[in-house]
Amino acid sequence: MSLDKVLSKIDADLPDATERLLELLRIPSISTDPAFADHCQTAADWLVADLQSLGVPATKRQTPGHPMVVGHVEGEGPHILFYGHYDVQPVDPLDLWDNDPFDPQIEDTAKGKVIRGRGSSDDKGQLMTFVEACRAWKEVNGTLPCRITFFFEGEEESGSPSLVPFMHENADELRADIALICDTGLFESKTPAIVTMLRGLLGEEFTITGPTLDLHSGMYGGIAMNPIRVMSNVVASLHDENGRVTIPNFYDGVQDLSDELEAQWQGLAFDHATFLGDVGLSKPAGEQDRTPLEMIWSRPTCEVNGIWGGYTGDGFKTVLPSKANAKISFRLVGDQDPDAIRANFRQMVQDQLPEDCSVEFHGHSSGRASITETTAPAFEQARAALTTEWGVQAAYVGCGGSIPIAGHFQNILGTTPMLVGFGKDDDAIHSPNEKYDLSSFHHGMRSWARILDALT
Repeated sequence: MSLDKVLSKIDADLPDATERLLELLRIPSISTDPAFADHCQTAADWLVADLQSLGVPATKRQTPGHPMVVGHVEGEGPHILFYGHYDVQPVDPLDLWDNDPFDPQIEDTAKGKVIRGRGSSDDKGQLMTFVEACRAWKEVNGTLPCRITFFFEGEEESGSPSLVPFMHENADELRADIALICDTGLFESKTPAIVTMLRGLLGEEFTITGPTLDLHSGMYGGIAMNPIRVMSNVVASLHDENGRVTIPNFYDGVQDLSDELEAQWQGLAFDHATFLGDVGLSKPAGEQDRTPLEMIWSRPTCEVNGIWGGYTGDGFKTVLPSKANAKISFRLVGDQDPDAIRANFRQMVQDQLPEDCSVEFHGHSSGRASITETTAPAFEQARAALTTEWGVQAAYVGCGGSIPIAGHFQNILGTTPMLVGFGKDDDAIHSPNEKYDLSSFHHGMRSWARILDALT
């Protein structure tokens, strides 16, 4: 076995690997829209055939939604599971795309060549980095380096409704020593990273009702309670003057960083002024006694995602509305309990209602935060491999978003997840003109080859 030969094979076959990715990107596998259900089946079939071309016994496994793709390779040493998703986000608004989102192209830009098309970064391009690394390994060595399970999902972008039942039903088959997930990115688009903290998520929608119908503000203004006024008071009370969330017991289960991790994060020299400046802002608005990286990686949040009521059309209508509505989301960290936070939030709202108002709640999905311990040797081995490939010291980082699959691997399978990805901040995932740098695709393949070598 020669890692250098595998890396050379990846370099030589980059054009062919890129063409295979373009072929997969041409399949409009939008999971959330039933009109594209057949295309999701086609994408799953494509992946099955591609894995089989590597000699991997792979099958398409039907679910109540879109299918899973599962393939197994037997071997010595550790059992590695690799997860990715083949479904993509909708492309609306289509008129903001420079080209057909499902006619992917290689484009020259000021920063280098990019692969432009829906799913190029999230997550088909990332998924294929691992598949292509395995292809090169197999062609050089005749076999793959260890026991590997390939696990590809088709509903990640639409809430993964079939995922948990499938994992429970097939836990013995999917359980592995470590689960590799490629759905993240480089820190500030240049530093290779292993994500060890993912925030959880809780969604709440509620409606405050005052009068039984919309009222004329001239006749009832002043004497009738306005539910938008009540809603405004509730929303304003969710944070104090220092940015802390005021919901009772909200911070139960929130842990401070270890000294080692805090020092590593400080060493990243995060430029929050540029980060905020890129979106027209300047001052961190979270808990004022926390660093900017803590605010987005290791501290919980309470955010108003939408608020509406009354007349919002063109012109003016002097109405006193019957109802006011809001959507609130919480990003959770540590051992915060989403059920307890939901109950405490609802009680806090009810406690602020005046006599003539009522409230109706509609709960959305929830999930706990995910924290990965890095004490297993595999983490330092992978970090060293990434450092060697990118020529930059790899870091353990947090992630402000939520990737529920990481927690599912821990809670359902008892398998430790390792999140490594090669996306960049400007990849425009979920947005028009999504792209994946060709260098990310190339170095991603080489990174996985180095990680496989290190772990086996």
